[in-house]
Amino acid sequence: MEAVSIVLILLLAVVVSGAVSRMLPFSVPTPLVQIALGAVIGLSVNYRVDLDPELFLLLFLPPLLFLDGWRIPKDELLKDVSTVVDLALGLVLMTVIGMGLFIHWMIPAMPLAVAFALAAVVSPTDPIAVSAIAARVPIPKRMMHILEGKSLLNDASGLVCLRFAVAAALTGTFSAGGAALNFLWVAGMGLTIGAGLTLAVTRAKAWVTRRWGEDTGSQILVSLLIPFGSYLLAEHVHASGILAAVSAGVTMTFAEISRQAMAVTRMRRNSVWDTIQFALNGIIFVLLGEQLPAILGSARRTVALSGHSEPWWLAVYIVAIVAGLALLRFLWVWASLKLTILRRRNRGAAVHSPDWRLIAAMSLAGVRGAITLAGVLTLPLALDDGTPFPARDLAIFLAAGVIIVSLVIASVGLPILLHGLAMPPEPSKQAEENAARVATAEAAIRAIEERQHALAVDHGEADVYAAAGGRVMDLYRERIEGLRQGPSDATRAEDRLVRDFRLVGVKAERAALLGLAKARHIGSETARKLTRELDLAEARHRG
Repeated sequence: MEAVSIVLILLLAVVVSGAVSRMLPFSVPTPLVQIALGAVIGLSVNYRVDLDPELFLLLFLPPLLFLDGWRIPKDELLKDVSTVVDLALGLVLMTVIGMGLFIHWMIPAMPLAVAFALAAVVSPTDPIAVSAIAARVPIPKRMMHILEGKSLLNDASGLVCLRFAVAAALTGTFSAGGAALNFLWVAGMGLTIGAGLTLAVTRAKAWVTRRWGEDTGSQILVSLLIPFGSYLLAEHVHASGILAAVSAGVTMTFAEISRQAMAVTRMRRNSVWDTIQFALNGIIFVLLGEQLPAILGSARRTVALSGHSEPWWLAVYIVAIVAGLALLRFLWVWASLKLTILRRRNRGAAVHSPDWRLIAAMSLAGVRGAITLAGVLTLPLALDDGTPFPARDLAIFLAAGVIIVSLVIASVGLPILLHGLAMPPEPSKQAEENAARVATAEAAIRAIEERQHALAVDHGEADVYAAAGGRVMDLYRERIEGLRQGPSDATRAEDRLVRDFRLVGVKAERAALLGLAKARHIGSETARKLTRELDLAEARHRG
């Protein structure tokens, strides 16, 4: 009963945090509000959350990484794949080595392997937190795509590095050659299992659907089980469950293209996954706040081992780690952009050096978030001999501090750097979109004509079918004509007015429907069905 109460309290805190962040007169990232609410819960209620590292890793990371891999824009990622790989792999490796040595030098009480583990968990960045911070000053699309791709890859690479660091801490030994071979197995099998399981499940699902129809609930449930199945299967063969979840998400995109589900299934599935993403990210930050009071007490005792007893040394350590991460990121981004410009100039392309504010913004955008916290909370509670894992509470506290400080710094500095920043013009995709709309409309007209002919042959009454099909085909022909001619300013203005009038009509329909329902002139089922239709119409016109 206590576990159920804890879960409900955490979910309630996530809901309240969203409302509080919108109510505040100044812009505060929602993760910071969630951390504050978690701290209030930790100080005011008798319930305590005892986190099992393995269970925490299983419950939170696979679905979040799977969803990131599923939804990341693949084409945009491929355009900047070299930059993404440089930032995601090279920067993570440099961060783990450089920051690991720096943390061990700064805090001798923390063993080197634990310092490397802490460096590994603070290397991944969180694009969701960046989006929340830059909501009032939108991040340029290309920059956001690079951040998303980098986040996806460095989540995986950082957590794989964490795995090796923890293994070194548990065994007390580390072999570079053995680690390299082990990495090939861990990464290769993880990626293979994630992709293979996703393809097998989607093919089996499509086979069942073709023969016995599609059930929306089971389709959604299958999509929820795939990341957990990939993770558990990979871990069973001692491969990377993290990479398996990422690979499953990326594969899901391509599997869905060839094996489309029903429209109602896709809409409901997207809603379910949006809710899961919101809940899991929120619960992680609330848990961070809830754990802070206890972690702070243990961290103060641990830091005393290094010769310091004053609490402010903890703040010094956090600021030093954040400064080191920012410096490494700035130097790597600067060097990466310079090399990219040099390569393109050698090919004869005219490339201008980027504004220094762009490099600074990319550096500040390295906000740590849910993956960092989830990773550090998976540190084992004890070594193989049963003794407590060294400096575990200190590592968790420092990681939490890095998350909070990076959120605060980015929430203040990122909007300032992005305001008025001139970015190279993004290539328009309007022509590609128009061509796709024309092609689909032409396919629809051909299909309607074939259906008209078939019905006329089977049932006669060709005039009835011609009239009904003609009404629909006229709509498609108007769409094709408008797209091929290209909209004029007057047409755009008229389209905006038509959209506004349609929204006015939908609003009036909704009010009338509400009145009918309140007066009991219609039943609840009819009201629900018509409300759903109005919701879809409003979403279409607003989109």
